[in-house]
Amino acid sequence: TYNMDVENKSVTSEFFLRGLTDDIELQPLIFGTFLCMYLTTIFGNVLMMLAINCDSHLHTPMYLFLCHLSFNDLYLVSITVPKMLVNIQTQDQRISYAGCLSQGFFVAVCTVFECFLLGVMAYDRYVAICYPLRYTALMNPCFCINLVLISLFISIVNGLLHSLMVLHLSFCTDLEILHFFCEIAQVIKLACSDSLINSILIFVTAAVFAGIPLFGIIFSYIHIVSTVLKMPSSGGKYKAFSTCGSHLSVVSLFYGTGFGVYITSEVIDSSRDIAVASVMYSIVPPMMNPFIYGLRNRDMKEALKKVIGRTVALL
Repeated sequence: TYNMDVENKSVTSEFFLRGLTDDIELQPLIFGTFLCMYLTTIFGNVLMMLAINCDSHLHTPMYLFLCHLSFNDLYLVSITVPKMLVNIQTQDQRISYAGCLSQGFFVAVCTVFECFLLGVMAYDRYVAICYPLRYTALMNPCFCINLVLISLFISIVNGLLHSLMVLHLSFCTDLEILHFFCEIAQVIKLACSDSLINSILIFVTAAVFAGIPLFGIIFSYIHIVSTVLKMPSSGGKYKAFSTCGSHLSVVSLFYGTGFGVYITSEVIDSSRDIAVASVMYSIVPPMMNPFIYGLRNRDMKEALKKVIGRTVALL
C-alpha cells in the first residue's frame, strides 16, 4: 500500500480545471462576463485604495481596515479569475499540482482574512459609537495594525495547515476539478486515500474562523443598536446608523453568499452547479464592495471625486 501511495503521489503532476461549463458556444460569453467583472473589481478596489491613501481625512482606523479589505478583495480575484480566462482562451484546462495547491492556499488565506477584517471593522464601529470619548485611545494606530497583522497571521497558518494536509493525500487517475479554481475542499474530493481528517479539519476551521468573526459582528451590532436607540436626537441616530450601513451591507453580501453556497452544496449534488454558485462568494463581493462603500459613504464619495479629478487632469 505504501508503494502504491508513493507511486500515486509521484504521478500527480497536474489537475484539470473544468470551469463552469463544457459548452463551447458559451465560452466566449463566460470569458467576456468574467473579464468585465475582473476589470471592474480591479478598477473599483484600486480606486478605493488610492482615495484612502491620498486623502488625509480618511487616515482613520475604519478606512485603514477598508483599505486592507480592498487589497484582499483585489488579491482574491487575481488568484482565480486570470487563470480561468487563460484556460478559456487557450482551451487548456491544466494546472500544475504545485500551482493548484498554491491557488488553494491563497484562496483559503484571503477568505479567512476577509472574515477577520469584517469582524475587526465591526469592533471599530462598536468602539466609535459605544465609547466615542475613548475611541482615539482604544483604536490607536499600533493596536489597529496589530489587529490586521494577527488576522493575517491566523489566515496564513490556516491556509498552510490545509495545504500541508493535502500533501499527505494520494491521488489516482481522476484529476478533474469541476470548478474554475482549485478550492481545497474540491481537491480533497479527488483523493483516493483516506481524507476524513482533511474534511473534518475544513469543517472545524471554517466554523471557527468564519463563526468567531460573525459572532463578534452580531455582538457589536447588538450593543450598537442598543446605544443608538438611547440617543435623544434623531439626527444623532441617523448619523450613527449611516456609518454602519456600508459595513452591514458588505457583511450581508459576503456571509449571505457564503451561506448560500454552503446550503447549495448540501442540497445540490452537481459539482458544476456548486461551482457556479461559488462565483457568488468569490467574485461578486469583491466586485461590489467598492460600490457599496463608494455610494453609501459621503467622505468616500468626496475622496473618490478628488482622485478621479486628479486623474482626469493628468490625462
